Amino acid sequence: MESFQDNITLVEKVCEIYEKLSKLETLEPCNDVNSLFTELVHTCIPHSSINIATLPKNIQEITSKLIRLCGVAEGHLEAHFSTILGSFKNPLHHLDVFPYYSNYLKLSSLEHNILNQHYYATSQAPKRVAFVGSGPLPLTSIVLASYHLKDTTFHNYDIDSLANSMASRLVASNNDLSKRMVFHTSDIMDVTDELKEYDVVFLAALVGMDINEKTKVIHHLAKYMAPGAVLMLRSAHGARAFLYPVVDPQVLRGFDVLSVFHPDDDVINSVVISRKYLKPANTDHNGSLMPSSCKYCDFQAFNSPLNNM
Repeated sequence: MESFQDNITLVEKVCEIYEKLSKLETLEPCNDVNSLFTELVHTCIPHSSINIATLPKNIQEITSKLIRLCGVAEGHLEAHFSTILGSFKNPLHHLDVFPYYSNYLKLSSLEHNILNQHYYATSQAPKRVAFVGSGPLPLTSIVLASYHLKDTTFHNYDIDSLANSMASRLVASNNDLSKRMVFHTSDIMDVTDELKEYDVVFLAALVGMDINEKTKVIHHLAKYMAPGAVLMLRSAHGARAFLYPVVDPQVLRGFDVLSVFHPDDDVINSVVISRKYLKPANTDHNGSLMPSSCKYCDFQAFNSPLNNM
């Protein structure tokens, strides 16, 4: 069990890395960027009981800035490797050139197993899935469509038309996925009635890089998703919250939170699964949605689905 001094050492190390990253002229892939982010990830992956929300305000501000730097760098990294993959005749045969591909295989398997436990009331898989914030390298959609949901249509939403162009190029040569992967260039806050068409909506970790932005997106989804539809989103726990925003289940108003799972391996993101209420949620005297209840939120809801693979 780590001590108070361990947490101080952790915070000092993260701040030191942030200072170095913030002084770089670019966050595009290069030796300096790659080594610093590798060091950051290795610093934050080990189990930690640290709670970012209890840290001093100046550390929380640094954390917010660091998460944005991580988001920018991740975007550059995905664009870089999407370009490389797009140069192959069959890009999907070479996905392992992406250095974190194995993590996506693990995360997608984890998310599918969690979805399987809570979604499949019958043997029928979801017919239409939306992925919000798919980016230039939509590996989650590709892996789920290729290995887990082989009859499902995936609608990928991204605000960046170039990202969608790069992503669609990756699946264009595949007869199956080119028919089941659809790309929409839209701000999800402008998408309304179409959201009712999806059985499951995935929300990428970096859509809304602070909790206020993410909460607005979640409330928009709660308003327009179909009753009973499932929302899968990614959060973070412990020191991993220096890398990705933490989603407090209490912000999932309009949804019944089914479970929260915190991996303890090299899969960084926590997974939160919730279901939109079949009936309108309770409102307070101002007409605002009341926070959802969550009987799972203080602990991992079940043993790792990966143990059953």
